[in-house]
Amino acid sequence: MAEEMQLDEAKIEEFAGRVFMAGLGATELFTMYFGQKLGLYEALQEKGGMTAAELAKEASIDERYTREWLEQQAAAAILTVDDQSAPGDARRYTLPAEHALALLDSTFPAFIGPIPQMVAVVGRVVDPLVEGFRTGRGVPYAEYGPEAVDVQAGFYKPGYVSQLAQEWLPQIPDVHDRLQADPPARIADLASGGGWPTIAIAKGYPKVQIDGYDLDEYSVTLARKNAAEEGVADRVEFHVADASDSSLTGTYDVVTVFEAVHDLGRPVEFLQTVKRLVAPGGAVIIADEKTADSFTAPADEMERFLYGASLVWCLPMGLADAPSAGTGAVIRERTFRDYATKAGFKSVEVLPIEHPGLRFYRLHS
Repeated sequence: MAEEMQLDEAKIEEFAGRVFMAGLGATELFTMYFGQKLGLYEALQEKGGMTAAELAKEASIDERYTREWLEQQAAAAILTVDDQSAPGDARRYTLPAEHALALLDSTFPAFIGPIPQMVAVVGRVVDPLVEGFRTGRGVPYAEYGPEAVDVQAGFYKPGYVSQLAQEWLPQIPDVHDRLQADPPARIADLASGGGWPTIAIAKGYPKVQIDGYDLDEYSVTLARKNAAEEGVADRVEFHVADASDSSLTGTYDVVTVFEAVHDLGRPVEFLQTVKRLVAPGGAVIIADEKTADSFTAPADEMERFLYGASLVWCLPMGLADAPSAGTGAVIRERTFRDYATKAGFKSVEVLPIEHPGLRFYRLHS
């Protein structure tokens, strides 16, 4: 074929090189997952420089695997090594403080811990994903395993705990004022997942009472645990409930939904529940993916990440809830507006809250 076509050799080399670098990144993410799962990064952070034998003993793992992992991590510039010319069993490896923050501190703005986790979790459902392409069926959230909950909660947790109550909600003055006023505001947080947005609001606004709702039992269990550890369990209650269920009722001053509408098989029915739950004069605040206004190819890195995440995560999960809208992670603003209009909302306002990955909406009844 190559002999019969006029080919640009530079383009071939560039594309092949790009695929190689993607493969390199994928393998390094898997090795980073080993470091997370086995507690190797935590041990290095706590103990400082360690040899392979010392780390293997500390983590109760095999020394040969440990030495290979340490050398690979140093070769990838994730760890530093004090004397690379020393014998393999004598080299001491250190996790830089900056890398430790990004890998281990889930409240740090540049926390990247969920990314290696996501790659590993997706690896467990590759065969069901391939079958989904053939049949059109989705892959239920439960098949991804409990760790998927940690991945979803972790991606935006740093923003929730450090900015939601401190910066984002104060930019909506009437909502901010109501959350501080008496009588205490009642809030419903739908599709609450691991509970971090719910908890962040409760900590930022000490008067409010919040109900978190999620269909996944493990998520609700984790959210309750997180709320207890953060000292807000007396004002936050999490419930296992299908937010698309028409029997779900209540009267809330504020209803929030964070990064969930695009995952839902029936987003219009979900938003109808949102409309039913909010009290007259109350507020509906929803955050979802900050996509480009229209399809563009080639796209920027964020759009590429959203498409990739959609294919291995969001779209299969949404299609598992048949019949499904099949939205996926690349939810354009016009798509969201269409869902809200069909759900009975009169207008959709895009709020002036800046975030690299999220777009904030306010829905008006």
